[in-house]
Amino acid sequence: MDYRLLGRTGIEVSPFALGTDNFLDPTPADESARILRTAMDAGINLLDTGDVYADGAGEKIIGKTLKESGRRHRMLIATKVDHGKRRPGFTLDDPAYVGPNEHGHTRLNIIRACEDSLKRLQTDYIDLYQIHRPSPHIPWDEQLFALDTLVRQGKVRYIGTSTHPAWAVMHSIMVSELKGYARIVCEQPPYNLLDRRIENELLPMCRKHGLGVITWAPMGMGVLAGRYTDETHLPDDSRAVLRGGFYADRITRRGIETGIEFAKIARRVGLSAAQLAVVWVKEQPDITAPLIGPKTMDQLAEFLPAMETGLDDETRAACDALVPPGSVVANFHNTAPWMKQVVM
Repeated sequence: MDYRLLGRTGIEVSPFALGTDNFLDPTPADESARILRTAMDAGINLLDTGDVYADGAGEKIIGKTLKESGRRHRMLIATKVDHGKRRPGFTLDDPAYVGPNEHGHTRLNIIRACEDSLKRLQTDYIDLYQIHRPSPHIPWDEQLFALDTLVRQGKVRYIGTSTHPAWAVMHSIMVSELKGYARIVCEQPPYNLLDRRIENELLPMCRKHGLGVITWAPMGMGVLAGRYTDETHLPDDSRAVLRGGFYADRITRRGIETGIEFAKIARRVGLSAAQLAVVWVKEQPDITAPLIGPKTMDQLAEFLPAMETGLDDETRAACDALVPPGSVVANFHNTAPWMKQVVM
């Protein structure tokens, strides 16, 4: 397997990273553990989670599985500190965890959230700690000072961002350079054939300043895998139905039409639509690794052979003809208020 450098860190990561948003929500604990162990056996060495995934239980199953396997040192754990305000009933460990300062990207909460994640993950350090969505009302100086403290304490090795605009990441780099703080090493945006807008500014900025790019939603929430055929009749077990809201808003007529044509391209090259979707992201310039987020062992088994599959020029051109570079047919930045919204 050809491992890839994570930005300018010198760290080598597998061409696919394991996304764990489905762990315990809805994937059961035993199958979540099997998925993680099988991914490690296949050579995947980077896993991504977050403190709000399954209300913190996602981190717990990861910590338990890695401890039992004895392979913590072989895996790079990336987790996140969420920006969202805790609402009543939204709890990580304590039902009373809803105070006004028990959320967000303040120094107070970043350090507290990191300590909590370390306990759930049963580890002494986090390899990559990421700011989950921007907090524009909190200065970068505040956020980076906290992250730098964690790095100096040895609790965090590297820091990153998730779903930030190019200008915000650039701002953080400037503050780090001016203050001597730890520097962000990667950004984690949404990216798939349905939403290519990061190609316009974010990817060129990351290339210029040596940042890695780990992307989420490579299959367009299943649209590119043929999960949906009609935006008005959605599968009962789909995220669009189970979680609704912004998940459902990502299912558009133009996206579904694109997915149908995309499946035809996949059949011509002898791949499943899901495999081609993740290969397409993996083979795009400036991408370090897409996150694959299997819900089942069968889905993981379908992804794994694609880790060493390339993308020929003819197939690349056919995909570009469906959705031209830099354009969009389904909005996967709909949780990012800084991104200009478009009519689908």
